[in-house]
Amino acid sequence: MSDTLKNPAFNFRSVLPHMGNGYPSDVADASALRIKRRLGDHGGLTNYGVNHVTLPAGCTSALRHWHTRQDEFVMVLSGELVLHTDAGEQVLGPGDCAAFPAGTGDGHALLNRSDAPATYLEVGDRTTGDEVDYSDVDMAVRWIDGEEYFVRRSDGSIIQPAE
Repeated sequence: MSDTLKNPAFNFRSVLPHMGNGYPSDVADASALRIKRRLGDHGGLTNYGVNHVTLPAGCTSALRHWHTRQDEFVMVLSGELVLHTDAGEQVLGPGDCAAFPAGTGDGHALLNRSDAPATYLEVGDRTTGDEVDYSDVDMAVRWIDGEEYFVRRSDGSIIQPAE
C-alpha cells in the first residue's frame, strides 16, 4: 500500500535514518547507536518535530536532560524501555506515553535494557531560544552570540559547537 502514497502521505521507512547524536565524544557512547528518522522534517513541518526512534539493545535515547522552552512527548511503539527521571525509573511498553513540559528541571532519558530493539515516536516543539541542561554530567546547551554550543554548566566554558 505504501508504494501508492502521494504527498503529503509517506511511509516512515522512506525517511533517511540518522545514527548517533551530536554529543562531545567523551559522552557520546551510550546513545551512539540510536537511529532517528526525522519524520517532521521530511514532511516539511516547521512548528514542531516528529521523530521515529529505534534504540538497539543496550542503547539510550540521550543523556538525561530537560529543555528550558520546548515541550517533549514520547510514545513507545514496540519493545520495552526504561524511563529515567528525577523520580526514579519505570518500565514503558507499547502504547505507554510520557510528557515532558518545558522548564521543569526534571531530566529524562529512555534506556533499552532488553535484548531486543525498541521503537518510539518523539514529538517536540521548536520554540526558539531553547536551552538544555544535562542532569548527570557537567554539560548544557547554551546560545552564545547567536550560535548554539555545548558548555560546562560549572563555568560556562565551551565544550564543542552543538550540531
